[in-house]
Amino acid sequence: VQLQASGGGLVQAGGSLRLSCTASGRTFSDYGMGWFRQAPGKEREFVARISSSGGSTNYGDSVKGRFAISRDNAKNTVYLQMNSLKPEDTAVYYCAASHLGVPGPASSRYNYWGQGTQVTVSS
Repeated sequence: VQLQASGGGLVQAGGSLRLSCTASGRTFSDYGMGWFRQAPGKEREFVARISSSGGSTNYGDSVKGRFAISRDNAKNTVYLQMNSLKPEDTAVYYCAASHLGVPGPASSRYNYWGQGTQVTVSS
């Protein structure tokens, strides 16, 4: 499956962005989906994941209550709504697809990765 992430950009602290990730090549609804991020000099960090059906979600501690993951299986797209953004949210954000219907937060559980989209939050 091929993944294409979009929606990144420059935003002021307190603002919002919505990332999108569109999949092609396989049956999108078979895959659990996740978002990860990586800031310069830091390890890749789990942000959020959603089950293949969309009925189950999970978030990293640093984004709970501010970010929301959702998916539209008819459009082969997963979204990440990011609110109340902070400078420490600055990173390249990656979407990922897992053969597991309910993948966990470990990046090793994901089989396919998008190219990443830059999010920069200014103070």
